[in-house]
Amino acid sequence: MMPSNKSVSDAPIFQFTNCRILRSHQLQREDLWVREGKILNPEKLFFDEKGSADIQLDCKDSIIAPGFIDVQINGGFGVDFSLAVDDVQSGISLVSQKILSHGVTSFCPTLVTSPPSVYHKVLPQISIRNGGPHGAGILGAHLEGPFISKEKKGAHPEHYLSTFESGAFQDLLATYRHLDCVRIVTLAPEMKRSSEVIQELTRQGICVSLGHSVANLSQAEEAVRHGATFITHLFNAMLPFHHRDPGIVGLLTSDQIPARRRVFYGMISDGIHTNPAALRIAHRAHPKGLVLVTDAIAGMGLAPGKHTLGQQVIEVDGLNTYIAGTKTLSGSVATMDSCVRHFLEATGCTVETALEAASLHPAQLLGIEHRKGTLNYDNDADFLLLDNSLRVRATYIAGERVWSQDTFTI
Repeated sequence: MMPSNKSVSDAPIFQFTNCRILRSHQLQREDLWVREGKILNPEKLFFDEKGSADIQLDCKDSIIAPGFIDVQINGGFGVDFSLAVDDVQSGISLVSQKILSHGVTSFCPTLVTSPPSVYHKVLPQISIRNGGPHGAGILGAHLEGPFISKEKKGAHPEHYLSTFESGAFQDLLATYRHLDCVRIVTLAPEMKRSSEVIQELTRQGICVSLGHSVANLSQAEEAVRHGATFITHLFNAMLPFHHRDPGIVGLLTSDQIPARRRVFYGMISDGIHTNPAALRIAHRAHPKGLVLVTDAIAGMGLAPGKHTLGQQVIEVDGLNTYIAGTKTLSGSVATMDSCVRHFLEATGCTVETALEAASLHPAQLLGIEHRKGTLNYDNDADFLLLDNSLRVRATYIAGERVWSQDTFTI
């Protein structure tokens, strides 16, 4: 405990010591200062306020990294976000609390292709909210479908797929009805009239992602010119790379991307959905666009067996998830911290790179890097304490510890 002489705020100042913090793409041996839920600039504290720490916390040589952000998670721990239940919020709350132990401090609840009645019931019950002891923050819903390709539907039920007809954006509104809580929409860009839908979604501040698609490269590039900025689970549910027309995958090295625009792409780094060689190819081709996602289903955190993904029954066998009675992959049961560790091992990238793929990059994708995804001064104090193997020791949201290992105390 140290005395303080604060002139700006009576709120306590916390100093996290004996740690390496991830800042400016490097792990640096510095202390982390927090006040009122924000990262504090110690120089301003010392020289402008003549202040000091109220509480010092020994982090026991932990790595301190920004909290993980999962922009594609279908559920977990027995909860399926694509089920039209009366109390959607309790399920989301359960997942948001459970994923704290895996380092996720913010996420986008994801709904797979469903009938309109499901969207009409579920979406009004999803509220964007800050994280805290109650669980990870909710950044908005990710709607994956139903405006996707029949040929690349994957685990999405074909009889609920939709197309854009004469109304285009009105068709989308009729299907979803509620867009207030929507942050990402995955669609197939080769669909007729998709360009005007992409433009309108982008105008409304909704991120458009390309996926479950048979689009060629020129169609994908056109979608990007109209505002699309993301690719849903790269390599999965799209045309395979071909040297004469690389399809959506070709966006990673396209020279037709508008100036000052970056295309991001999700990858399920669970050791099942993407071969380590494919992970390495994507990472080396476009490292600053890689966003780790879990694509987790209700079976995450539970024993193998039968679970649901929206309207489908899913069989979980180890880390493999299949539509019951088939060999069609359907989401994952991987946690975000395990995806980060697998990505690090599979690609041989730096620890900093692996951590930023689950924090900085998704924040940049959503345009919230001024608040989350980094440990920059004045950002939200959402961060993790990790050991050298990148296992989570403790999770903090707004500077408050919301989860920690039983054996780890500071």
